[in-house]
Amino acid sequence: MAKKKFSFASVFKFFKRLMIFFFVSTLLIVLFYRFVNPPLTPLMLVRSCGQLISDEKLEMNKRWIPLDSISPFLVEAVIASEDNQFQEHWGFDFEAIRKANELNKKSKRMRGASTISQQTAKNVFLWPDRTWVRKGFEVYFTGMIELCWSKRRIMEVYLNVIEMGNGIYGAEMAAQSYFKKSAKNLNRNEAALIAAVLPNPRKWHPDAPSPYISMKKQRILEAMEKVGKVEW
Repeated sequence: MAKKKFSFASVFKFFKRLMIFFFVSTLLIVLFYRFVNPPLTPLMLVRSCGQLISDEKLEMNKRWIPLDSISPFLVEAVIASEDNQFQEHWGFDFEAIRKANELNKKSKRMRGASTISQQTAKNVFLWPDRTWVRKGFEVYFTGMIELCWSKRRIMEVYLNVIEMGNGIYGAEMAAQSYFKKSAKNLNRNEAALIAAVLPNPRKWHPDAPSPYISMKKQRILEAMEKVGKVEW
């Protein structure tokens, strides 16, 4: 039997088909999650596997609730803390990226500039990692959800899947775990405390804030005044 000869045309055709498959499949899942709530995220699975490997108690406390059942103060707080241009940008805050790069050149403590859209894309579709490959996929999925979802939907998904403590995911379980109330009833102070711990929710706790978290909460409360009521 004659061996097939290697050709760049066949390789190109293979990768072309692969790219088309990738684009169509990812577009379909992004459109699917526009209407259907993601049941799990890669981070939830990674955390659960880590608990099992370490012989820890399996903790995955989550409860999906619509955005209307989440305090508007929490929406204001996460925008004020994480992404004050959320309603204006198309997924990326280039001014924040520029400022973060300048600060990172002068400081050993790295500062990020991920938007809420980027964090949502990362949480829903991608594995926890800091490689350039993962970052490239993050850019891709951020663009996809900005095109296919509304800002309201991005915020709703973000506030339901984000890690807010050890085994705690989403606004409702954070409110129940830390303040013994529903997310709808969070006040300004409580919302700001939850937003303040989001960079490292497994280290800090809203119900027992450190001096650093207390200071950050105060800055968020001041920034919330500028954000004001979020209109969709």
